[in-house]
Amino acid sequence: MPTVPDTFARLAAIPGVTALRNAPLAEHARFGIGGPADVLVDAATREAFTGALQAARASGLQTVVIGGGSNLIVSDDGFRGVVLRFSASGIAAEGTTVRADAGAVLQDLVDFTVDRGLQGLETMTGIPGWTGAAVYGNAGAYGHSISERVERVCFFDGDRVRHTDKAGCAFQYRESIFKRRKDWVILSAELVLDPGDAAALRSTADRIRAVRDGKYPPAMKCAGSIFKNYLLAGLPAEVAAEVPPGAVIEGKVPSAWFLERIGAKGMRSGDIRVADYHANLIYNAGAGTARDLTALIDELKQRVEDRWGMPLEEEVQYIGFPDRAART
Repeated sequence: MPTVPDTFARLAAIPGVTALRNAPLAEHARFGIGGPADVLVDAATREAFTGALQAARASGLQTVVIGGGSNLIVSDDGFRGVVLRFSASGIAAEGTTVRADAGAVLQDLVDFTVDRGLQGLETMTGIPGWTGAAVYGNAGAYGHSISERVERVCFFDGDRVRHTDKAGCAFQYRESIFKRRKDWVILSAELVLDPGDAAALRSTADRIRAVRDGKYPPAMKCAGSIFKNYLLAGLPAEVAAEVPPGAVIEGKVPSAWFLERIGAKGMRSGDIRVADYHANLIYNAGAGTARDLTALIDELKQRVEDRWGMPLEEEVQYIGFPDRAART
């Protein structure tokens, strides 16, 4: 079986690839937490990425693909294997159709569409991360999700580059087919937007950005909301009966409503804390560790489970946690 040095040498020789040994993943995760990857690969072109992914998988080493790291919890021990990122970041428009590479920063995509008077993504301003991850997790805010605008997705299935339409993406609330088929990797997405007034769209985006930055300051080491909200229709009848109508937003009950009732605000584990103003916001106050972070997440989940008999589900993805990877 090829060793880490052998695999590193093979990957580094691929045109368009930048490969690093013992790369600190904390630098690539918004929590600022995590040990090193044996090998970290950035691939700037589709050909470089598909070649690198095939080579990494063929090596027999553990292999994982990540995006911008905004929704990532990395083990203190890091990742024993190869971590790959597809860093192509092109954005182009033809009429109201916009094509974005998976490595395009989501905020850059939002600004691109707003500046061109294209309506449909302005409510996503301020959401960190890359476009591919936004499609992967069907990111959204203020009652809208990116799936509303996705027309077509280009992905690599491990053998060849393929395309699927919106139906094939099997979008649900914070879900897509790509979460279930982790061997499929998004390369780009085509989105269809509506004509709009650029000034009005910018005003909406700026207003939303101010609110979001107030909740989640850009310098805060966090992943935004840590848990998914609940669909009201999916709650047990006796639990739904407890929820006041005013707490229901777009058919969803915020996880924060439940977390507040089990005393989540202000809880802490080491330097990992729950915000005292938002029960679904966990952040690293300084020298937090992944052990502290996962301990606090598990405690919150257990308290909700004990009181209402139903699980909380994380929005975050785990890297370097074999016992948790299957759950995300």
